[in-house]
Order: sequence, then structure tokens, then C-alpha cells
Amino acid sequence: MLTIHAAELLLPGDREPVPGGAVLVDGDRIAMLGPYEDVAAAHPAARVRRWPGLLTPGLLNRHGTALLEHTYFPDDPFELDELGSEPITGAALADLAPGESRRGNSARRCTQKLLARGVVAVAARLTTPAVRTAVHRAGLEVVPEADAEGPAALDPLVGTEPADAFRAPLAVGAAARFAVFAVPDEAALAVRGAGACIATVIGGRMLHRRA
Repeated sequence: MLTIHAAELLLPGDREPVPGGAVLVDGDRIAMLGPYEDVAAAHPAARVRRWPGLLTPGLLNRHGTALLEHTYFPDDPFELDELGSEPITGAALADLAPGESRRGNSARRCTQKLLARGVVAVAARLTTPAVRTAVHRAGLEVVPEADAEGPAALDPLVGTEPADAFRAPLAVGAAARFAVFAVPDEAALAVRGAGACIATVIGGRMLHRRA
């Protein structure tokens, strides 16, 4: 099915923004992008999803190993009394010593948090099978690179400009991987951060949508 994702501003990632822009998705690929009027006229039978704000390429989180392998995200609400709500790292994680199954479940919770921030890929070297499975099932691409320096954050826009966090520009024939943020432009996205994400699409499938 053809689907048009239309937004107030389209930011392809390698060219000028398109006010009132749209991306046409055919299966798992981008089939067309440009002004909504042009895309809709060329494909009048396509389903249309209209989004407020900014549509951009999906984001790459460069701290995947630290977040997925070396952080434990407590299960809300079942572990809150025992562990609290904050991610567990370092010596506290060593004391907790979660088994592989528990680490896989933590990674699953982490992937949902990443998707909710427009992340479509992680730079990571994953060694735990259950973690790799959780990431694969979430649809996230794994870029086999070492983590970037600095503190690990779920928000890939912390300390960097949005353009530097884009996984790849939007292009015809490329995989349909993009995110929508409830902000008017790139400058506002840099201020608000990836928590402004309202939708994340990977392979043409909507894997996150803010209720």
C-alpha cells in the first residue's frame, strides 16, 4: 500500500527544507518526496497520514553498547519498589548481576525508549544474544562501531546538532526510516531534543506513535 506522510516541514537531511513536504512510502522504501501537492497529485489513491511539525531522517544513537549492554532499565511497575525507576549502571549493575534473560528484557525496554526518540539505528558492538535479539525484533539497525565518547544518553541530540545525528538522508529508493517531531523547524528540534518525537517509521512500519 502506498502511504503519504505529510508534515508542516520536511527536512530531507541533504538539501533545503520543504515547507508542506511529504514522503511517499511504497512497502519498505521511499518512492517520492517533495511538496505534498506534487506527491498527492502523482499518487491520488495513496493513503495520507498528516503530521504536525517536522519530518526528518531517523536518528542514530552513538551510545548503543553502553545503553543496551551496560545499563539495566528497571521494569515499570514490577521492579520499582526493588530497584527504583532510574537506569542502573556501573557498580550497582555489577551488584545486580542480571542474567541473560533479564538483560534481554532490559534491552527491549531500552529499544522502546529509543524508538520514542526517533532513533532508527544504534552504533554498538553487542555480545549478548538476548540483547541482539531484542534489538533485531525492535527493527533497529546496528552499526558495528564503538560507542562515541562521553556520557551515554537515550536522546541522540544531546551535545550535537540534529543534522549530525541523522542516520542517512531521505532519498528515493532508500529505506523508509524517518521520524516526526512536534517542533516547527531544525533549530527548535535542537532546543527541545528528541523527546519531541511523535512518530518513528522503520522499513515503512510505524514502530512508535505518541498516543
